[in-house]
Amino acid sequence: MRYTPATMAHEDSRIHRMSRTLARLVPVMAALIVATSMMSGVADAQVSVKAVARPGATPPWDKGMVAITAESYYHAIECGKQGGEDSACVFWDTGLCKNDDFALAFYSAYKQVAYEVWAAVRKKKPAPQPSYQAAQRTRVTIGISPVAGSKNALTDFIVKRGGKPVQPAVRTVSGGTGNLTFDYAAFAPTSTVTLEMIGKSRTVSCAIPPEVLRQFR
Repeated sequence: MRYTPATMAHEDSRIHRMSRTLARLVPVMAALIVATSMMSGVADAQVSVKAVARPGATPPWDKGMVAITAESYYHAIECGKQGGEDSACVFWDTGLCKNDDFALAFYSAYKQVAYEVWAAVRKKKPAPQPSYQAAQRTRVTIGISPVAGSKNALTDFIVKRGGKPVQPAVRTVSGGTGNLTFDYAAFAPTSTVTLEMIGKSRTVSCAIPPEVLRQFR
């Protein structure tokens, strides 16, 4: 091709148009890269797990955590009488929402009665008859603490039913640990309950389906 003033002017015009097009595309491409990076960060910032009931808990129980009744009271005493180092019916919440950041521990009227009996039997003492009145005053408390080696410090802890937060009666979250107290209705085995353990670097979300809630004690 022979370059003349006319062809050179045409080529300059074409190059100028391409430069303007690239100039417009650069911000768009940069925005897409940032958006993709942010979406990846959001995905990495949440871990979802599903609660699994601890196997081998006897005597069996399928009514979930309930305010103490004559039935649950005597059932809890029988549970505690089994003794042993790590009774599955007393410590039914062990490893419930297993993850690398946080460990959960539940406390209820049933667990209060069962634990008192278990502690005595484990020491070869006669099984006591724990205070029924004290058990009646006991609500559900969830304790959350970091797993050994975790660097994801707890900043908040939320319990949800139907996607909506359940307000605790008592709430303490500080120093990387938390304790929340609820009425028993918060864990009724009629719909899935979700626990959101919110840390500085990521959130661990644990879904507890009704079939697992029914095995709570």
